[in-house]
Amino acid sequence: MLNILPTLPLASPPWTKLGKRLESMCRKAIYDFGLLEGVQDLAIALSGGKDSLTLLFLLKAISGNGFPPFNIHAIHVKGEFSCGASLGEEYLPRICEKLGVNFIVCESKQKREKLECYSCSRERRRLIFEAAKKTGATSIAFGHHRDDSIQTLLMNMLHKAEFAALLPKVPMHDYGITIIRPLIYVPEDDIKEFAKLYGFARITCQCPVGQNSLRSKTKGLIQEMEMLFPNARENLAQAGLTYGSTKALSS
Repeated sequence: MLNILPTLPLASPPWTKLGKRLESMCRKAIYDFGLLEGVQDLAIALSGGKDSLTLLFLLKAISGNGFPPFNIHAIHVKGEFSCGASLGEEYLPRICEKLGVNFIVCESKQKREKLECYSCSRERRRLIFEAAKKTGATSIAFGHHRDDSIQTLLMNMLHKAEFAALLPKVPMHDYGITIIRPLIYVPEDDIKEFAKLYGFARITCQCPVGQNSLRSKTKGLIQEMEMLFPNARENLAQAGLTYGSTKALSS
């Protein structure tokens, strides 16, 4: 009996109109915030979800095309639970092999009985930082998009009285690592459409606590706000980036 593997979901140029728009926004963020300055080895946090895979495909297309070429190291954290709706683990090594990207696997020790977003996020980030440094990469790209930044801004304002969205570039001096977010201009709806077009979209979040997280509830709050203020999402995104850039320059 033949063992037939499912079709491998890959995205690469020549792009459709949507792909061109996403690459343009990614390039603009890289240029505006100097995200790839001095970068020869770049790590990507590759969960296998729509955001991180979109980031991988776009950065692979950009490397050596308008920017100096850089080596890409995709770091995947596996465990009992995945964060978000991720592609099956069997796909990721094959995708990276096709793209000529170094694929690295780390393992999370999180268990269901103690699972919560904060500790899980910290452990995953630590594992990614440690793996990145072993490759010689000093920058790590995360797939956070415009809507992630908006949600973070609202959560910080309402929970901690801090006006702080996600920054495009964050030096983590204690770790010797810089976090970059090349998708910071990209709306989540565009990423969803892109993922569906190329066959790597997944519907259901596989984290047992993710569906009821504070971030998930904040996402719903933004949708309600848009009923009263149609431009709320765009304005919050712009305010977060403007204030964040001003603060970074003054510090």
